[in-house]
Amino acid sequence: MFNVGELVVYPAQGVGMVEKIEEQEIGGVKTQLYIVRILSNNVKLMVPVKNAKNVGLRSVYTKKQGEEILNFLKDRTDFTGYTGQNWNRRYREYSEKLKSSDLKDVAYVLKELYLISKDKELSFGERRLLENAMSLISMELSYALNIPQNEVKNKVEELFADILKKKKQEKEEDDDKSEEDQG
Repeated sequence: MFNVGELVVYPAQGVGMVEKIEEQEIGGVKTQLYIVRILSNNVKLMVPVKNAKNVGLRSVYTKKQGEEILNFLKDRTDFTGYTGQNWNRRYREYSEKLKSSDLKDVAYVLKELYLISKDKELSFGERRLLENAMSLISMELSYALNIPQNEVKNKVEELFADILKKKKQEKEEDDDKSEEDQG
């Protein structure tokens, strides 16, 4: 049971606050509902108290769990790559993982997409998944580690600095080449 004012996580939406617990009649049945406001976009969700666990509503990760997620992101030994897997199947798999109540699944998507981007350009859809995963991870870890969200993003980006540096160099080389072609 969550309390009013408590921070919770709703899968695929992120961190929210329980604003109130109220009883409403739904289909002729009195139902207790958590009224949760998602902090990133002010969306208000009504989650039946009885069904909260089934939909994945959970407490925000602790500091220790947050640090475990950062360590998981740092470890690249479990990278499976994308060989033999088409983009569509990967996209569906990653979309499902982003809906998980386990932040490690979200971290898996973030890590995989960063590592895939090392070798190939991400599609528009993959870039959106990466942004979504980064948003979910950075928001929750911000609360778990008690640091600003942009600091969490910086920490995560530092873990993938080798890839981001390579991408930046490639972009600069492409820009230089296009200037030469136009000149």
